[in-house]
Amino acid sequence: MKIIETKIKDLLILEPKIFSDSRGWFMESFNQNTFHSILQKQNQTRVNFVQDNHSISHSGVIRGLHYQLNPFAQGKLVRVISGKVWDVAVDLRKKSPTFGQWVGVELSSENHRQFWIPAGFAHGFIALSDNTQFLYKTTAYYSKESERCIKWDDPDLAISWPIDKVDTIIQTDKDNNAPNFKDLISINKDLF
Repeated sequence: MKIIETKIKDLLILEPKIFSDSRGWFMESFNQNTFHSILQKQNQTRVNFVQDNHSISHSGVIRGLHYQLNPFAQGKLVRVISGKVWDVAVDLRKKSPTFGQWVGVELSSENHRQFWIPAGFAHGFIALSDNTQFLYKTTAYYSKESERCIKWDDPDLAISWPIDKVDTIIQTDKDNNAPNFKDLISINKDLF
């Protein structure tokens, strides 16, 4: 597995080996020993995944920027099995030198990339094609009481969303009415 480091040390892009022949292709999408070895080399804490989630989105759907509060904060290993997304993680760790910074990566069924997002980050994506199937493993169970959201188009975060690649933006009222990042900082609320 190829590991691509990002500008935020703990966020990693993983590229599995693809074995192709006349029948099609094969890849190992997850191996716990390999994943823990990757985390160890990056000086990250070993994790256990407890839940898998699967969504289908139409082109222009934006989901996020979502996170959960401690003790239900989630690390996520995300990938796309059909279609294409622009996937984003924002550092919410107050003591981090990259606090408030973000990383974006294109994930698709063609590039087979996976994105490791540890706990302490907000996460979101925009679907860049219809019927995009998005899979992710989480290190904590979903907790409605602990879930939070930051506005996807927050001007202070200035995330470069590729919205020119879609006809319309589609999102829930919850995501559309989410607070801005500076509002969370000003009251020192809901951050790690």
